[in-house]
Amino acid sequence: MGPVAHREIFFGGSVHEYGWIIYILASLAVAALAYSFYRRSRLWKLGARDGTFTDLRQKTKSFIATALVDGFLHRKILRDVYPGTIHALIFWGAMFLLLATTLDPISYYIVHFMEGNTYLAISFLADLGGLMILVGLVMVVIRRYIQKPDRLDNIPADAIGLALIFILVLSGFILEGLRMQVTAAASTDPIMEWARWSFLGFGFAKAFEGGSNLMGWYEGIWWAHSILVVGAIFYIAIAFPKLTHMLVSPINAFFRTTGPRGALRSIDLEQAETFGASSIQHFTFKDLLDLDACTRCGRCQDNCPAYLSGKPLSPKKVIQDLKGLMTREGPALVKGKAVAGTDQESSQIAGNVILEDEIWACTTCRACHEQCPVFIEPINKIVDMRRNLVLEQTQFPETAMGALRSIEKRGHPWQGTMSSRTDWTDGLDVKLMSDDSAVDVLYWVGCTAALEDRNIKVAKAVGKVFKAAGVNFGILGSEESCCGDPARRIGNEYVFQTLAQQNIETMNGYGVKRIVTACPHCFNTIKNEYPQFGGHYEVTHHTEFILDLIRQGKLTLTRSLDKKATYHDSCYLGRYNDVYQAPRDVLARLTGTPPIEMNDRMSRAFCCGAGGGRMWMEEAIGRRINQMRTEQAIQTGAELIASACPFCLQMFEDGVTALEQEGSLRVMDLAELVAAAID
Repeated sequence: MGPVAHREIFFGGSVHEYGWIIYILASLAVAALAYSFYRRSRLWKLGARDGTFTDLRQKTKSFIATALVDGFLHRKILRDVYPGTIHALIFWGAMFLLLATTLDPISYYIVHFMEGNTYLAISFLADLGGLMILVGLVMVVIRRYIQKPDRLDNIPADAIGLALIFILVLSGFILEGLRMQVTAAASTDPIMEWARWSFLGFGFAKAFEGGSNLMGWYEGIWWAHSILVVGAIFYIAIAFPKLTHMLVSPINAFFRTTGPRGALRSIDLEQAETFGASSIQHFTFKDLLDLDACTRCGRCQDNCPAYLSGKPLSPKKVIQDLKGLMTREGPALVKGKAVAGTDQESSQIAGNVILEDEIWACTTCRACHEQCPVFIEPINKIVDMRRNLVLEQTQFPETAMGALRSIEKRGHPWQGTMSSRTDWTDGLDVKLMSDDSAVDVLYWVGCTAALEDRNIKVAKAVGKVFKAAGVNFGILGSEESCCGDPARRIGNEYVFQTLAQQNIETMNGYGVKRIVTACPHCFNTIKNEYPQFGGHYEVTHHTEFILDLIRQGKLTLTRSLDKKATYHDSCYLGRYNDVYQAPRDVLARLTGTPPIEMNDRMSRAFCCGAGGGRMWMEEAIGRRINQMRTEQAIQTGAELIASACPFCLQMFEDGVTALEQEGSLRVMDLAELVAAAID
């Protein structure tokens, strides 16, 4: 009797006579699930399209790569080894089971191939998949209900989902064991040798050996297992629980942003009826899709500097609170639009659904985006809520108001400075573009390097390095205005666009092609956001530019740095633009060894606390983020913190002073170190 003869037994008795009922119920369940997704998609469509359905070819290419690397290979998920391993076990186990259960009916009903070694291999994979799922589920229970990490919140739906999966898998293998026994009994042979390849089912079969009425037990459990499968589909369709992420997450991955990660979406200020998001339908389709894709895994929360420093912001909570609002008020809004054709408004979000302290605590460091395995984008939603507070409700922190007013009136956020944008050039003979625009490179100095006392030294160092390397460069001087990053991240899109258009007009007037800047915020804004307004330039960060000069032999380092150094990854240089290695290579050339790394580094680097306009806001709740990051640097035993961002430099200077480490720990920009090494 071959390894496919069990089919005659499988469809014996009531299973053979009434099994069609399950097919009808399963069809109804799948139809209910499809209808549930249709209804849910109507909630997502409350949001504006905003380019979501454009460039589908690029999205498709990106999705294929994403599905392979982040979906099947679990690149992001396995960054956290223990929870990542749990998910990988359950995911790959489910894939093996799905493969077997898909091939089995194909072979039986369409093209017969399930016999011999093919059957044995698929049987083994199916049981291996089941074992992986069961082991993964045990690990989940230990993690969720015994270890209870802070980032996980347990609700009844979690337990229901885990129980459903466990019972379905376990009952499936009990059913397999009974099938083996009744098949063996029908053939008057002991359990066949081929059955050992289905090792879990074989184990249950041995346990049932010698039992009575096995056929009756087999039929009863077959019905129970089949009804439970159908019931699980109905449950997912009706409750739309966490298990739906198996379908929603791939959709969300497909519609993820494929443009520059450092670019916030723009507002058409002339056409927009509202500015930012004050109600649920002011978000975009992708924003609302994000809400259902979230699995509450808490990776974003675990890496959020605001949350870890004791502030009220949790990216996970923001997403879940917005999801609750969409679930409560979305159906009425859908009906209102469909029937009356009028624009109904949902609840005011800021101050009611999301506290203003949550909205303003975000440093826009992008750690939440980087860690999310299903491509949820909390920052876009937070900035949109800020835009509404600033542009429509004129509600924002008083200290941020001062910076915005200074930007509007003086073209920079630094109140009280007496310096001009060209004071730092004294003694360096730097070209002004207004005098001579025939340059190879425009050095975009930035407000902080030009006007803030500590960072003026960095601007001088950059100028000195460029001069030493024979770089033909110029500056805009008084014609350079703030790039607009602080205004846009704080939420004043109007001021940002005014500044961007002004700067673009100036640079295009001089025929600027290539820009080098020492500020990651200027770097990100000019490179990734100015193209939204017609400003297309080749933008390079000064660490990359300096490294190229060294490699080309245009700079010779005549001194070595005899200090143990660590390097801090700026969020807007690293996570936003993938510039990780160039600064480290420059530092290694200065010291002769790679930098001492902090525990949180590169894509997981801890923010300095200054991004998102937080440089100009008082940090009154929880611990100071810059001091937490400075403590991480101190723990390395380094004597020097090397920075590549004026904001980070200033935050570390303050952190070193507050922690009374001035005598043992210095903070310097890489340009300053290179300038000293070529003297």
